Amino acid sequence: MADHFSGPRILFDPASDVADVFAFPSPDRPGCLALILDVFPAAAPTALFSDAITYRFRVRPVDRAAERAAFTVGETEYGLDFTFAAPGQIPGSDEPVQIGTCTTPSGEQILFQVGDERPTEAEGLRIFAGPRLDPFFIDLAGVLAADATQKLAFRPGADNVLEGMNVLSIVVEVDPDVVFGLDCGPLLGVVGETVTSGGRPVRLERMGRPEIKNVVLASKSHDPVNSDLEIRDLYNEEDAFAVRPDYAGAYRARFDANLAFFDRLDGDRVWPPDDRGGHPLTELLLADFLVVDLSQPFSEDGCFEIETALLAGRPHTTCGGRAPNDDIVDTLYTLLVNGVDGPRISDGVDHATRPATHEFPYLAAPNPTPPDLMTVMTALLAQPEPGKETAA
Repeated sequence: MADHFSGPRILFDPASDVADVFAFPSPDRPGCLALILDVFPAAAPTALFSDAITYRFRVRPVDRAAERAAFTVGETEYGLDFTFAAPGQIPGSDEPVQIGTCTTPSGEQILFQVGDERPTEAEGLRIFAGPRLDPFFIDLAGVLAADATQKLAFRPGADNVLEGMNVLSIVVEVDPDVVFGLDCGPLLGVVGETVTSGGRPVRLERMGRPEIKNVVLASKSHDPVNSDLEIRDLYNEEDAFAVRPDYAGAYRARFDANLAFFDRLDGDRVWPPDDRGGHPLTELLLADFLVVDLSQPFSEDGCFEIETALLAGRPHTTCGGRAPNDDIVDTLYTLLVNGVDGPRISDGVDHATRPATHEFPYLAAPNPTPPDLMTVMTALLAQPEPGKETAA
């Protein structure tokens, strides 16, 4: 799943669990940047944001590197911090109410109410926070079967494991000229994070591109260097714009080994290693942030397009970033298995429970009776591998 449950530590603190990050030019306000941070996967209807966590968007100018398939990252950072008070109650009502605060790069603080369907407006900003239907969709059974059988195992008409589930969403629309300043684009790197509030902040989780942790880095069995290491908790602690050299070698070994595994799934190699044995995608994906071009119009399917254009040595043609309806599982597997311009791979799941809209706050209203996560996961993990079903 995009970034849901991406490491053992995060399982014990669902309020800090980053499920998804989206960044795209606003479809209805040209020139504005829409940012979405989804947390608390499989949230119950009573779920609330933590009052001990800062939910953060980090945005930096980036550019295409001159001599290699990589991005150079600017020094200037534009952060949007969201914090939440402990829930209270409105007199005469049994419903809890939670107030949030958005802190802009200039230090301005904007108050808003969680769950208010009317967006909070400030100069250069629109804000929504509250429960929403999870916009992600994936055939998780096919992903797990591919790892077990070492061959592609997707089937048409597969089930979306997240059908009907909710998340807590923070949606903000930014006029970058007003909020960030005139030197902030048009190519931007975007990361979503959860960090501890107060004192010395500790990064709990971070996310840039989808499925880096739960697909690309998850398996230990293909990595001879770190075969006993659950690497994702370490990876979550990293600054996406400046990975610590102390652990970079371990991350590269896992990327190299697992990316080579995906390249073998169809029996053909499209990503030969470089002269040091490294996978051609490792350095690009290790710089793990979304890249969005605000000079391009909104696109529903731009995720990884700027990166693939960089790899192919051609100009990109879309806004890149990531929109909620983008079928990124198909895009990612196509890139990993079939290369930049190879035939498209489908996991058999083409849409979420309800598609996102092109109007703020974009994500569909929450399911009042979401399924129980443990029931869904127990049934999923009990399914036989494709080709090993027993006769009734």
